[in-house]
Amino acid sequence: MKTCPIDQALRAQKALREVAGLAPEMFPVEAFVGMISDEIETLRSQGKTDGEIAAPISENSSIQITAEEISANYASSEDRHRAH
Repeated sequence: MKTCPIDQALRAQKALREVAGLAPEMFPVEAFVGMISDEIETLRSQGKTDGEIAAPISENSSIQITAEEISANYASSEDRHRAH
């Protein structure tokens, strides 16, 4: 199966949106947390709290998110795999 790194996929999408004259894609916090729920699950299994998970998101991006938003919007493994 052919794969591509996320940073390159995002760069390609950004370029296509610019060519099409579209604004940058925006995600509601619920969708964002759903997208990163695999990572949240792994970090929780390593003993990290939702506050410890929120910190590097806010420190390394313009996304400001709280532990409460992560807790409220986390998609369980069952929910994530049910969609496939």
